[in-house]
Amino acid sequence: MLLELPFAVLVQMLQDEALLTAAVDKALKALQEANTPSKVKLEDDVSSSSDSLGEQLFELVELYNTGYSQKITGMLLEQQKHVVVSLLSNPKLLEEQVNQALETLKNDSLDVDDPEEFGEKLFSAVERINQDHANDITGMLLEMDHTTLHQLLCDNSMLEAAVQKALSALGINSTET
Repeated sequence: MLLELPFAVLVQMLQDEALLTAAVDKALKALQEANTPSKVKLEDDVSSSSDSLGEQLFELVELYNTGYSQKITGMLLEQQKHVVVSLLSNPKLLEEQVNQALETLKNDSLDVDDPEEFGEKLFSAVERINQDHANDITGMLLEMDHTTLHQLLCDNSMLEAAVQKALSALGINSTET
């Protein structure tokens, strides 16, 4: 389990005995809890309540030492219960999702640090799709949450769909542009 952590985290643990001891203790605890059938395998069991899953997931996420353990755990808990249960028993999947959540958090914090630059990127992307109404559409899109906006910038088809929705809301037929 610990060997599946990113290389930088492993090096840090090897240099800091207290961090290594804490990580080993957490890994042992997580493995013991994962081996208890009533904890993970029986979704309807009381021990698989959202609180219990959240605590178990937090312990595992904390091993990655990202500095965002609470936020990442919260993001992962937004998924369906069976997905969260599978994260507890599949370290590879957990690592992928932790890295994805961390990437999202880092990108989101960069965007928040410079909202003007983020707005310019969004405007430029919208302008490539619809020059005539780029100002109005960008203004509408900027009212969305940062995570969704980041997804729009990363996924052109999603952005095109959002632009079409905005045009509809403005009462403009997309063929008029």
